[in-house]
Amino acid sequence: MNPNSTTRSIASMPGHDPHPPEDRRSYEALLELHTLRFSCRGFLDREVPRQTIEQIARLAQRTASWCNAQPWKLTVTSGAATQRFRQALLEGGNEAPAPDFPWPREYQGIYQARRRDCGLALYASVGIAKGDREGSARQARENFRFFGAPHVAIVTTDEALGVYGAVDCGAYVSNFMLAARSLGVASIAQAALASRPGLIRRHFGLPPDRLVVCGISFGYADESHPANDFRTTRADPDDVVSWVTA
Repeated sequence: MNPNSTTRSIASMPGHDPHPPEDRRSYEALLELHTLRFSCRGFLDREVPRQTIEQIARLAQRTASWCNAQPWKLTVTSGAATQRFRQALLEGGNEAPAPDFPWPREYQGIYQARRRDCGLALYASVGIAKGDREGSARQARENFRFFGAPHVAIVTTDEALGVYGAVDCGAYVSNFMLAARSLGVASIAQAALASRPGLIRRHFGLPPDRLVVCGISFGYADESHPANDFRTTRADPDDVVSWVTA
């Protein structure tokens, strides 16, 4: 069969436009979600309905992954289970950080500048002065309280898939948070929780080949919390995109 004949027959179908006008509705919807999403650091004491959480997970499951492996698995807490996990993390505060995936060796140049600006702006939003080590330690400890969130999801990957399994999980985390935002649910991805993978595996009875990527605390945002007025900035695309045309 001549491949062009199929193209011609489709193009000749009534109502078919081979060059449809650009439809920006999907783009605008995605832009709105990305704009509205933020890292929530103050939650209301109100649980998200199970049906809503299932909707979030169902949408996030559409995430692309290498060879469609879909390596992510979630352990999601609610109610008393969240409180038990929170208490376990707070009581295990003296455990030395030992993440399954090494943290950045060093932040240099623009990466260090962005990290510093982010931290200073966050601390300023909650009244912590530059150099206040006690205040910054107190704020860091909020990670293990899940910032008061009623739910936390622990994201794990299969050990055999290595770094690429973690990369796939990163894409899943982003889509989970966007899906949550689309349903009015606030969230924050937390690398801090991944600092205690041994405790997490023991607490939830996870097998040793499930590596902890991060946690996602989620619930409904406390709009009155000062930390929720804080927003990060983004680099201009021209700073990160290189065009090769010849």
